[in-house]
Amino acid sequence: MKSNDYLKGRGAQQNVPNRFLRDIHELRDDFLEFCRLEGEEADNNRTRYLPIFPKSIVNKVSSPDVGMHYSMNPYQGCEHGCIYCYARNSHEFWGYSAGLDFERQILIKKDAPRLLEEKLKSKRWKAETIVLSGNTDCYQPAEREYGITRACLEVFLKYRHPVGIITKNAMVLKDLDLLKELAKDSLIGVHISVTSLSEETRRILEPRTTTIKKRLETIQILSENNIPVNAMLAPIIPGINSHEIMDLAKAVSDHGAVSMAFTMVRLNGAIGEIFTEWINKALPDRAEKVLHLIAACHGGTLNDSRFGVRAKGDGKIAEHIHAMVKLAKMKYFKDRTFPKLNTTLHENYKDVQLSLF
Repeated sequence: MKSNDYLKGRGAQQNVPNRFLRDIHELRDDFLEFCRLEGEEADNNRTRYLPIFPKSIVNKVSSPDVGMHYSMNPYQGCEHGCIYCYARNSHEFWGYSAGLDFERQILIKKDAPRLLEEKLKSKRWKAETIVLSGNTDCYQPAEREYGITRACLEVFLKYRHPVGIITKNAMVLKDLDLLKELAKDSLIGVHISVTSLSEETRRILEPRTTTIKKRLETIQILSENNIPVNAMLAPIIPGINSHEIMDLAKAVSDHGAVSMAFTMVRLNGAIGEIFTEWINKALPDRAEKVLHLIAACHGGTLNDSRFGVRAKGDGKIAEHIHAMVKLAKMKYFKDRTFPKLNTTLHENYKDVQLSLF
């Protein structure tokens, strides 16, 4: 049973101090406390969209734990509010908290399509898959208003360049027309995150995300249109969704996914504090056990920074989860493979364009 002070509709239950701006956050907290004492409404839980203007949009990914070399994120922060999200810590670099700010202060990169086009036109750029949502979901609610992801897909299609998408939102289907065109030349792959088959679990872990039913339908519709889908069973949280691995694998396989992958939950940086407060409010009867199980998968700590290990975990519990994933792949994904995307068309496109001058 959730505690009485649980903040509905959000994952994080507080704004933890920004490690780079602790003094500023202390002043802000003093202001909010003053407002409360004076009877003013200091925080109405609304989401704010704030435009920012970066100089570039394509990021090189150097982490060996991530299966991509380049990513881009039209939005910083994410209104989905997934309590475990590793991207929360990145919000601190923008001067915000990894807690509630991450869900309520959404930074909008309106220039993303233009910056992407400049990158793809560069003589020095050699085609390699760029993944939308390497950090935050490109189909979060802000996309309905700003349409930046769609505009970027139009650029990828124009330049015949391969693109991957990571999302947990059925909103990806609104761009089915573009995805089908990209798929004709093997230029698109979609990774759909499915964390649980339980709506109750989904609502507390990922409060503003698409329902599980809609996600499975999304996998099916994409697959029926020859758009390859990899199901991300991520993160696996021992004591919360680890018992669902086989059922999750069967469900995504039945709906057409051609492959599956997983990661273990890792509560790095400020996320350990955020997750701990959340689980003590959302699942107080299981909190101590779950935190102990997570730590057992990461050398006895919630925060695991070991490259090559942190995303998969180690120890007996992690080994059991690995064995279940291996069995699930053998049973439900035998002879299925997520395709390698086509990088040749972009180089040909550039050659043709240059020949015109």
